[in-house]
Amino acid sequence: MNAIFRRELGSFFTSSIAYVFLAAFYAFSGLCFYLTCLSSGTTDMSGFFSTISIILILLIPILTMKSFSEEKKQKTEQGLLTAPVSLGGIVLGKYFAVIVMYILGVSIVLVDALILSCFGNVDWKIVFANYAAMILLGAAFIAVSMFISALTENQVVAAVVGFVSLLALYLLDSISGSVKYDFISNLLNSLSFYTKYYEFTFGIFNLSSVLFFVSTAVIFNFLTIRIFEKRRWS
Repeated sequence: MNAIFRRELGSFFTSSIAYVFLAAFYAFSGLCFYLTCLSSGTTDMSGFFSTISIILILLIPILTMKSFSEEKKQKTEQGLLTAPVSLGGIVLGKYFAVIVMYILGVSIVLVDALILSCFGNVDWKIVFANYAAMILLGAAFIAVSMFISALTENQVVAAVVGFVSLLALYLLDSISGSVKYDFISNLLNSLSFYTKYYEFTFGIFNLSSVLFFVSTAVIFNFLTIRIFEKRRWS
């Protein structure tokens, strides 16, 4: 797994994806920081964290689109599958490489909070709760997007389908409002990523929400492994 992890992490910087992701995230988060905090003269970062989650839906599929689709397109997938590494090691090696790349991006919010503390009192409980929530949300989103990348050899398709899927998962609570049956409506609302994430923006650290994001990441990584198990023996 370590070899796959190092290979994947290095590949981000030999291509343009790492630089595009970091530049785009820093630019959009900087704009959000200015509009929600600096321009309004407030040290309350709740609005900033609520807005920035939308940026993750746009950028995570770009970060993950090449994870497996590129291997399939370049015909290197079979070599990877026959390497002396377990399928779990392959998937998790790539997954944790993306996680590290993602954390490099979102950690800029701590710098924003530090800048804001120069102008007033910052509620660090809310800052750290939201930072943890962004990592948890990202971990789940990355697992979903990598699963989608494993289904196609086209990076653009992986990015577009990933974006649509993440947006749908994030807005399940809004979709539930148009469902007539209470049981289905309540189920969709309980599975909404936004509902789970929104609690953190007020500094509420809910264990059930943590378990929800972790479980989602585990399930989709497991499904990705199953895809490659099927391909290995096909």
